[in-house]
Amino acid sequence: MDDPIRTALSRGGTIDITTTGRATGKPRRIEIVFHRIDGRMWISGQPSPRRRSWLANLSEDPRMTVHLKGPIAVADLPATARVVDDPAERRTILERVARAWNRTDVDRMVAQSPLIEVILDDRAA
Repeated sequence: MDDPIRTALSRGGTIDITTTGRATGKPRRIEIVFHRIDGRMWISGQPSPRRRSWLANLSEDPRMTVHLKGPIAVADLPATARVVDDPAERRTILERVARAWNRTDVDRMVAQSPLIEVILDDRAA
């Protein structure tokens, strides 16, 4: 992995991800925010009782592409998602996300926010 990509991934920020539609099998691309916490890459979202399509897609097929879109680097990186369901692990990570977003509703986030760990494939690293 070259230095601009490593730098872009070290901070967190806005990226696009492409998942595979669970019903259609077609690529689905969305813009989303990622976080760097303890050297690992996480994607979450605002709490809501509805399940996000991107999360349902990744539950069916965890392969994804992370699209960095500058200004530091532009790259398409193959990755795998690990959906985080364990309440204790969710709380540990979402407490940090809540601080970054200046939120105080951690219990609601633990109950209703999507949360995945993004693991870049060896061929991306």
